[in-house]
Amino acid sequence: MANDEGAVLAAVGPRLRALRKQRGTTLSELAHATGISVSTLSRLESGHRRPTLELLLPLARAHQVPLDELVGAPAVGDPRVRTRPIVRHGMTFLPLTRRPGGLQAFKQILPPHTPPDPRPKSHEGYEWLYVLSGRLRLHLGEHDLILEPGEVAEFDTRVPHCVTNPGPEPTEVLHLFGPQGERLHVRARPAAS
Repeated sequence: MANDEGAVLAAVGPRLRALRKQRGTTLSELAHATGISVSTLSRLESGHRRPTLELLLPLARAHQVPLDELVGAPAVGDPRVRTRPIVRHGMTFLPLTRRPGGLQAFKQILPPHTPPDPRPKSHEGYEWLYVLSGRLRLHLGEHDLILEPGEVAEFDTRVPHCVTNPGPEPTEVLHLFGPQGERLHVRARPAAS
C-alpha cells in the first residue's frame, strides 16, 4: 500500500509539468495565478517537493482540471453527466458540466412567454449562448435583440441583461458561462451562403 501511494505521489510532478507545458504557461504565470512561489512550483514538478492538498487545489483551479486528474486517480467508469433539472420561475435549467469553477455549460428551456416580468441583472462573468429552437429575446444594456435558431450571442455579464421567450412555443438555449470573465474562443466558421 505504501509503495502504491509513493508511486502516485511521484507521478504528480511530471503530470503537473506536462499539463503546464501543454497549456503554454510559464512557471511565473502559474505562480501569479496560484500564489505559489516559482521555486515551490519547480520543486513540485521535479519531484523534490511532496505534493499536498494545499498546493494541489490552487493548481487544479488554475489549470481548470479536477483534482483527480492531477493525482492520476483511476477512471470512475461511466463518463456520462447525469444531471438533475433545476426549475426556476417556470424555466428549466439542465447542467451539462459537473466540475466546479471554470466554464460551466447548461441548457435552458423557456416555456412560451417567459419570464413574464424580466428584470435585467448584472454579475461577474462572460457568457456565450446559442439558440437551439424557438426564439429568444436578449435584453443587453441598450440592445433589444431577437435571436433565431442557430444564432449566437456572447457578452460580458457585467452589462445588465436578461433573456426571455417572446413566442408561443418553448425556446431551448445552450449557455456557456465563465464566472471569472473567461472569454470563449469560437473557431468554427459559418457555412458560406
